[in-house]
Amino acid sequence: MTQVETGPSNFIRNIIDNDLQTGKHQTIQTRFPPEPNGYLHIGHAKSICLNFGIAEDYPNALCNLRFDDTNPVKEDANYVAAIEADVRWLGFQWAGDIHYSSDYFEQLYAYAIELIEQDKAYVCELNAEQTREYRGTLTSPGKDSPFRNRPIQESLDLFTRMRAGEFAEGSMMLRAKIDMASANMKMRDPVIYRIRFAHHHQTGDKWCIYPMYDFTHCISDALEGITHSLCTLEFEDHRPLYDWVLANISVACKPRQIEFSRLNLQYTLTSKRKLNALVNDNLVSGWNDPRMPTISGMRRRGYPAAAIREFCKRIGVTKQENTVELASLEACVRENLESNAPRAMAVIDPVKVIITNYENAKTEQLIAPAHPKDESMGTRSVPFSAELFIDRADFREEANKKYKRLVLGKEVRLRNAYVIKAETVIKDEAGTITEIHCSYDPETLGKNPSDGRKVKGVIHWVDAKTNKPAEFRIYERLFLVENPAAVENIHEVLNSDSLIVKQGVVEISLADNQVEKAYQFEREGYFCADSKDSTAQHLVFNRTVALRDSWGE
Repeated sequence: MTQVETGPSNFIRNIIDNDLQTGKHQTIQTRFPPEPNGYLHIGHAKSICLNFGIAEDYPNALCNLRFDDTNPVKEDANYVAAIEADVRWLGFQWAGDIHYSSDYFEQLYAYAIELIEQDKAYVCELNAEQTREYRGTLTSPGKDSPFRNRPIQESLDLFTRMRAGEFAEGSMMLRAKIDMASANMKMRDPVIYRIRFAHHHQTGDKWCIYPMYDFTHCISDALEGITHSLCTLEFEDHRPLYDWVLANISVACKPRQIEFSRLNLQYTLTSKRKLNALVNDNLVSGWNDPRMPTISGMRRRGYPAAAIREFCKRIGVTKQENTVELASLEACVRENLESNAPRAMAVIDPVKVIITNYENAKTEQLIAPAHPKDESMGTRSVPFSAELFIDRADFREEANKKYKRLVLGKEVRLRNAYVIKAETVIKDEAGTITEIHCSYDPETLGKNPSDGRKVKGVIHWVDAKTNKPAEFRIYERLFLVENPAAVENIHEVLNSDSLIVKQGVVEISLADNQVEKAYQFEREGYFCADSKDSTAQHLVFNRTVALRDSWGE
């Protein structure tokens, strides 16, 4: 059996291909195992695409969604629901029912008993400070706990009583008996169970002892028949413990753990702990703030799921740690939206234009393409009257020849409409222009004026009589430095201009727009209606990405 070549080759797929060809495995099973203590971010998207992508590409392969829910203090059912929604939105479906590590609490407890009975685990009564002291350092070996050699029956009795809730938190723990002199700190008699009197979102108050990740994860993999357990490089030191646990309990399946490099993205945090701090400190509006690197935040901002999948495909899967340019992700978003986003017009900083030689009571319905390169998207009707709005930046009273927009005494073309000429301006007492009075040439409708004259500038506009007021949220990068994770005080590197709110107008065709539907607002960027705040009475559009990367400018 060989790989179905629908995904790019990498060292993990090479391992899988070899396992299939040698008969080690007949089918492949992977899993995506998030902890429900926060929202998924772009780094998780890489893992999702890898694990579910493998399941899609190999015959009869499966990928489980399993929640690593062994720490009830930090976990929440709301995070579970958000993670499920993110995986589905990215375009993937897990095999069968959702799994939880808590589904296996009874089996995990039984395997812990097995280790105690083999004298490979013991109940230890050192406190946290003493445990750290006894563990040693990277350059010096650890010391045996004074409880390491307590009788098997005594540990069995104490562990049973731990489960019954007889002891206080922190007073006892179950540790694997491995090697306190190991060069790998993870193998120095790691804790595999601790006491926690906390309500669990799945099991309620049934348990007051909870297994640790390194004990739980490998056994959960084995119980589900996982063949290849894919995780990021920070778990490389955990692999010997993963293998040790499976080798010393009576479980038949022996999954293989394989590590790959995590996704490090410029100007981005991918630590759930630090992202949680941003939320708790009210530096962002929530986990789904469009400036957050969470999947839900990117979705709300307007990133297409297909663009995120393409980005994960392009960066590939290796063991080499590196940092990816944020511009690479934004390029994938632009490429997708360039092809798929219909066009519309919006004026973000409006100033009124009065066309003095246009019949005041008249309103035309001009026809504009929904997409200039895709006729299948059809056309849209755009009202045109004697009063229009253009962007304030598109007019100057005086300008040099490089300025291709409207200048007093000169002409410019209105997108999909007429050529106009600025004649005079009206200003308020502060000297701010409130109206631009223009004339128009009725013979210039469309791209090819009948008189053949060339007008270099083209600007967008919105009819002033028939439009919808809208709020525009212009998003930029949340941090000013490429590696915010290395900064001790994150407040010092926050970009104060990461969100700028403006009030403007959109063409009337967007009155019934769909939430999260992408549009290219011509000459402004790609936008979508905000899924949380936009209503029919108050339109709110998020800028997904600019038309080009102008961050460096």
